[in-house]
Amino acid sequence: MLRIPEWTPALKPQPQDLVDAILKRRGGTMINLDKALLWSEPLARAWNVYLGAVRSGLPTSRKLRELGICTVALLTGAVYEYKHHAPDFLTAGGSQAELDALNELVKLDARLATAHPALGTVEQLVIQYAAQMTLDVKVSDALFADLRKHFDTTELVELTSAIATYNMVARFLVALGVTPE
Repeated sequence: MLRIPEWTPALKPQPQDLVDAILKRRGGTMINLDKALLWSEPLARAWNVYLGAVRSGLPTSRKLRELGICTVALLTGAVYEYKHHAPDFLTAGGSQAELDALNELVKLDARLATAHPALGTVEQLVIQYAAQMTLDVKVSDALFADLRKHFDTTELVELTSAIATYNMVARFLVALGVTPE
């Protein structure tokens, strides 16, 4: 349940250019997250630009970024985040079997290397990386060395940024009780 009032222009007027920019990025429909952010103009403005870049402006594999984001969502209990990103993972080339495997792994200890027949080596590493970042903050040297075998420096920075960013998003959503549309 939302712990703050749902934003409306009557409750907290915001500049039309900001509202229009959010609507443009969202394809014309504002989501509940936007309505929470619009209580703060500077936050909503910066979030719209930054999250837009992380979501759609990075060349690193969208499928793997979305897998990391889904891992964060499941580990933090951010149902809203998972509801929005699981379909994006599928659209980016992921499979339902991979999502099912992710759900199984987070019930165990996704921080540890655990082979699953529905997941490739790289997908397993991304899940493990997101889990260590989310639950421990510190990532083991062994895992990072394994990641370096599959990703160049730019890809590592972008994957890390997506996982870290969506840890922030998850904490915002859960703390304020933002629920799915």
